[in-house]
Amino acid sequence: MKNIDHSAVRIRDGFWKQKQELVRNVTAKAVYDRFSDTGRFAALKCSWKPGDEPEPHIFWDSDVAKWLEGVAYLLQEAPAPELYSLARAAIDDILSSQEADTGYYNCYYLTHPDAPRLTQRGNHELYCLGHLIEGAVAWYAATGERDFMDAMAKYADYVEKCFKTERTAGFVTPGHPELELALVRLANATGERRYMELAKFFIDEHGVDKREGFGALCDWANDIYNMDEKPLRERDTIDGHSVRAFYLLSAVADIAAEYDDGELAAAARRCFDNAAFKRMYITGGFGSSHIGEAFTGDHDLPNRTAYTETCASIAMAFFARRMQKLETDSAFADAIERVLYNGALSGLSLDGRAFFYENPLEIDPDFNHVEPATKIPPHYPITQRLEVFGCSCCPPNVVRLLPAVGDYLYGLDGDTVYVHQYADSEAAFDGVSITQTTRYPADGAVKIRVFGAKKLALRIPGWCESFTLSVPYTMYRGYAVADVTDGAEIELLLAMPVVTMAAHTRVHADAGRIAVMRGPVVYCMEGVDNGKELFSLKLAADAVFEEEDSSVCFAENAPLLPVLKTTVTRRSAPDALYSPARAVVSEDVPARFIPYFAFANRGETEMQVWVLEK
Repeated sequence: MKNIDHSAVRIRDGFWKQKQELVRNVTAKAVYDRFSDTGRFAALKCSWKPGDEPEPHIFWDSDVAKWLEGVAYLLQEAPAPELYSLARAAIDDILSSQEADTGYYNCYYLTHPDAPRLTQRGNHELYCLGHLIEGAVAWYAATGERDFMDAMAKYADYVEKCFKTERTAGFVTPGHPELELALVRLANATGERRYMELAKFFIDEHGVDKREGFGALCDWANDIYNMDEKPLRERDTIDGHSVRAFYLLSAVADIAAEYDDGELAAAARRCFDNAAFKRMYITGGFGSSHIGEAFTGDHDLPNRTAYTETCASIAMAFFARRMQKLETDSAFADAIERVLYNGALSGLSLDGRAFFYENPLEIDPDFNHVEPATKIPPHYPITQRLEVFGCSCCPPNVVRLLPAVGDYLYGLDGDTVYVHQYADSEAAFDGVSITQTTRYPADGAVKIRVFGAKKLALRIPGWCESFTLSVPYTMYRGYAVADVTDGAEIELLLAMPVVTMAAHTRVHADAGRIAVMRGPVVYCMEGVDNGKELFSLKLAADAVFEEEDSSVCFAENAPLLPVLKTTVTRRSAPDALYSPARAVVSEDVPARFIPYFAFANRGETEMQVWVLEK
């Protein structure tokens, strides 16, 4: 299947249009301002000297590069003169500082000449290059200006020489995967096959050379952390650092498709299944441990200590989109949808200025502020979003995700157009034009017109228990496939009641608890609406919900989705650490649920996704 690029898609109205305009009008500049305040843009000039503050960091280039990529996507949609000027200035600083003979660029290493290059696998040089390549390819596509891409191609040539041709580098494969998938993009943009071969080289070598470990952890932990304990073709599970794992698997899927490598494709599918069906939070979050920002084991999904980095959810979307090229299965689009509406979007505040690095499913501000007796930095998530982080990878990742959300809507396989995601949009590609008219996910009604296709395949989401389609269809791997004639309007209605959800019995953190979903959107409770001690409330599995306009909870920046009103049971007991169960008193009280992605926008307050079942 061919994935349709966002450049061929225009989001016209509704939910995602609102979010894209937020990034254009607020978020992109807000991230730029904070990156300027913290020295990231000044560092691109490579003029730092010992004693200056702040000192460049080894991964700062990647933060800026992701921001550049996001700006490029905004420019593809419509002119943005201020953003263009800021981005062009940053690119010029990179090009003027790049090493002339080798093409090498890194704002840390070029200002620390005694630090040996390409010898420390964990120092993010190749990770930064990967993001610089992605930003450069996107810039070329948006503006036609090729100098940035040519400069990064020269750096890639140097990497090819050091790692593949001469093998003079101090390690074999990138410590933080990202360069692999970026090389695929560079090969496709330039037509230079060597970059595809280099990406394949890194995939083939990964997990083979046992000298790859780095850092203070034991060899076993290093191997698991980097998915290095075995060759990628032998993998059955997704492990280690969650963002690294998904970036690496994105490249695995790319190479499997490019080389028709069934063995790699099968390994990618096994890892996807493990992630989606045994290690994914209901919110589309990934990585249950703060130790290594990592996966742990199947069904180990704690709520309060969930790490669930915003970048991990975004990276899963990248991986699942690539899996769509390898085989037809609505499971990939289902995972993307869960991520987009929940685990990735929760990383951005409703006003577009602040972010979460971690996205827990439960917050108690008092508990989260407890400093562990060990004096290890607190691993419970912060309770309010921040505008910038010391490791600020997530904000620019949001900046590049939302303008490119059109990437996820459509696919083409022969004469069949696939609709993977629903959004009010229009697209034109390969002689096909298609329009969607819908308020999704506010409701499940979708009207579609298509020209230039013989068949239309509409994904029936995994959450949807009943639907109607205005034309005859057959089901194929989660898609309703119908014959179509040019210009005929097809109507799809996805039933979207509020549903209470239960977790697998092995998810011990959710035993005796239920969650609330409406369509693809997970809901949560906050103390600001429901008072303190949310964690003693009980909700009936058959509770009746009323829908209310979200303005009842949000005075500004209200989501284009309803909030939900129902009745829960509140328990109260004597003010003692322990008391007889017969002393507990229960009463029914009104309660409200809001979309999960909107939590922590109204001050510090308790929050929970999983509620005790009555």
